[in-house]
Amino acid sequence: MKHTPLKYFMYGLAALLLSCHDKDKGADDEDTKVASQTPVTVTTISDSTLTDYIDLSATSTILQKNFVKSNANGYIEQVNTQLGQNVSKGQLLFTVKTKEAQAIGNSINVLDTGFKFSGVNRIKAPAPGYISQLSHQKGDYVQDGEALATINDRGSFVFLMQLPYELRQYVKQGQTVDLTLPGGTVLQAIVSSFMQAVDTVAQTQGVALKVKTAQQIPENLIAKARIVKSAKTNTQSLPKTAILTNETQTEFWVMKLINPTTAIKVPVKEGIQAGDRVEILSPTFTKNDKIVATGNYGLPDTAKVKIIAR
Repeated sequence: MKHTPLKYFMYGLAALLLSCHDKDKGADDEDTKVASQTPVTVTTISDSTLTDYIDLSATSTILQKNFVKSNANGYIEQVNTQLGQNVSKGQLLFTVKTKEAQAIGNSINVLDTGFKFSGVNRIKAPAPGYISQLSHQKGDYVQDGEALATINDRGSFVFLMQLPYELRQYVKQGQTVDLTLPGGTVLQAIVSSFMQAVDTVAQTQGVALKVKTAQQIPENLIAKARIVKSAKTNTQSLPKTAILTNETQTEFWVMKLINPTTAIKVPVKEGIQAGDRVEILSPTFTKNDKIVATGNYGLPDTAKVKIIAR
C-alpha cells in the first residue's frame, strides 16, 4: 500500500489532537481534584476561664425623702437654702411669721416690753441630705403642715435593678454586683434589699444595689448591672464559629481534621457561652487536635479540605 504525503499529514494531525485531548483531560481531572477541597481555617482547643452572665438595667434613685413643713399659718420671712444644696440635720432653712404677728406687729411689745413677742417660727431640716424640691419663696403665705421643701436622704441612695423573677436564684442578699455607668466607670455594688412586690406586666422584682463611692451620682442615671449566673476555670473551649448545629439546635458538632486534607464530623456537648467562646463538655480534645474554625458550614461527614492562612 502506497502512502501519500497527504496521508502522513493526516496521521500526524490525528496524533496531535489525541495528545492534546489526553493533556486537557488530565488538567481537568487535576482541577476537579483541587475544586473538591474546601478552603478552611483551623483552630485548637483552649483552656479558658468562662463566665456566664446577664446584663440588666439599674436606675439610680433615693428611697428616703423627707419633707420640710410649715408649723404655722403665716408668711415666709427668710429662705436660707436653695435647690440642690446639701444640708445637715437641724440646719435653719425657713423662718415663718404668723399672720397674727404680721397683723399686730410690735404693738404687744410696746405695751409690755417684757413679753418678747415676735411671732416668728424657725423651721429646721429634719434630716441630712440635699434639697431636691423647693416649693415656696420669701413672701409666700403658707398654711400649717404645708410642704416647703423636699430633702433627699443621701444615705438611702441606691441603684434599683429590675430583676426578671425567673433569675431570682442568681441574686442573693449581700452579693457583689458590677455596675457600669455611662462613660465606662465601673463601681462595686452590694445587694442590700428586695422590693416586696413584682411588676404585674413585666414580672420583674426591684432589687436595691448599694454603692460606696464619694462620687456624687445624680438620680435617674441608668447603669448596667452584671449578674453572674455561673463561672468555670480551666475548662476546654472553642470559638463559636467552630460549632455547627441542626435547625432545631438539638445537636451540635465540630469538623475535626484526621489528616491535612480530611475533616470528619464529631458530635459535641456544649456548656456555658461567654463572648465568642463556647465550653465543650465532651468529648475531650487534645492540644494537637485541629478543629475547622471557618469554612465548615455545609461540610459533609467526611470532607476534603484545604487549610488556608487566616
